[in-house]
Amino acid sequence: MQEDKNIMEKEGAEKEIDIMELAVKLWNQRKRVIRWCVCGAVVGLIVAFSIPKEYSTAVKLSPEITEPKASGGGLSALASMAGLSTGASAGMDAVYPQLYPDVVGSVPFLTGLFDVKVTTKKDKEVFTVKQYLEDETSGPWWGFVFGLPGKILGLFRSSEDEVEGHVLDNFQLTQAENELVKTLGERVSANVDQKTSVITISVMMQDPLVSAMLADTVVTRLQEYITDYRTNKARGDLRYAEMLNEEARAKYYEAQQRYAEYLDHNQGIAFRSAQTESERLANEAQLAFSLYNQTAQQVQKAQAKVQEATPVYAIISPATVPVRQVKPKKAMIMIGFVFMAFVACSAWILFLSPMYGEYKDKLSQYKDEAK
Repeated sequence: MQEDKNIMEKEGAEKEIDIMELAVKLWNQRKRVIRWCVCGAVVGLIVAFSIPKEYSTAVKLSPEITEPKASGGGLSALASMAGLSTGASAGMDAVYPQLYPDVVGSVPFLTGLFDVKVTTKKDKEVFTVKQYLEDETSGPWWGFVFGLPGKILGLFRSSEDEVEGHVLDNFQLTQAENELVKTLGERVSANVDQKTSVITISVMMQDPLVSAMLADTVVTRLQEYITDYRTNKARGDLRYAEMLNEEARAKYYEAQQRYAEYLDHNQGIAFRSAQTESERLANEAQLAFSLYNQTAQQVQKAQAKVQEATPVYAIISPATVPVRQVKPKKAMIMIGFVFMAFVACSAWILFLSPMYGEYKDKLSQYKDEAK
């Protein structure tokens, strides 16, 4: 045991000596290390200032959650206290808050934003979102350099995007439309807090005013989508009730008109048959009025159901024009390049340079032996 302990202490001492030797090597080459770090800082600054500024707008809203009418309410309450989401089983809705990010990221939702008009903050120019992404959004210079061969090859290919009178079809997007949807999907996102169900809509654009305006539009479109879904059946019932009410009103007016015309033409007639016909027309008018009254009540109930099914959203944090950029983080980029330069220089001094020296010595020795 004592021998093993001595061996471990000896190995630890050797490791410590090795680390000290490495540190001494780096210190002796400190000027080279500093030069590499300065070059890394310069490259980092060039990269940081080459990346366009990005501004992000976040909107937080809390949706109205329909409580389920089921015997499992106690289990749902316990799951909620534990921070777990019951998902679709929590109610009858097929589109529940956890699916809102999928709704925002869907192709129909994103293509519906193409024609939204936005205004730039600097020039106060008005563009559609599609025009802004295609013409007013820039990338770093190396993106243009790396993408230049593909653009040159694209000049010699026939593209179906150039067909005149093209109409957007969500079922079959063109290559340009698909790229635009992908770009917009990366800039527009939605997140849901699993515990509180608070929805955060985030939009990132290179213009702060465009970011805020598009975020507000996304929130409005999402509310409209969920409202249309929630009230779809109730609105269908309302349309059917209004149709029945219109038919009942027309029949009531016709019956009432027939009864009035009969009385006008048969005043003062004491025949029993005339009285019977008058009573029959009066009964038909009364029956038509009763049906008209019932359908009118059904219309009122259907209107109340539509109002009841319409969800209410509480805007916790509204859209505001961002003041500070979120990208690029120039300090972090510069620090990262300085660190990479330090690691690369250290690897060259400690490992690569000695290996290269040994290789040169062996190569010269081999040449001498060959002579």
